[in-house]
Amino acid sequence: MKTWPVQDAKARFSEFLEACLNDGPQMVTKRGAEAAVLVPAAEWRRLHETARPSLKELLLSEQARTDFLVAQRGSARRRRVAPMR
Repeated sequence: MKTWPVQDAKARFSEFLEACLNDGPQMVTKRGAEAAVLVPAAEWRRLHETARPSLKELLLSEQARTDFLVAQRGSARRRRVAPMR
């Protein structure tokens, strides 16, 4: 994967895009630190389809996650705490 400083990626975007399409993902750096990756659309779709849902997506989904999320009230016993002296 070739690395492109953000200034070069902006100034030579057509070349940057062609490199991505011909050679695969291209890394963009900002002040020497990795900032982003340009990937071909087909690879992005493949990665997105195979990605596991995030915890947020699971919690907000309409699908039932389980039948009993919380124990029935009264079925759990609390431990008795010894009084402090």
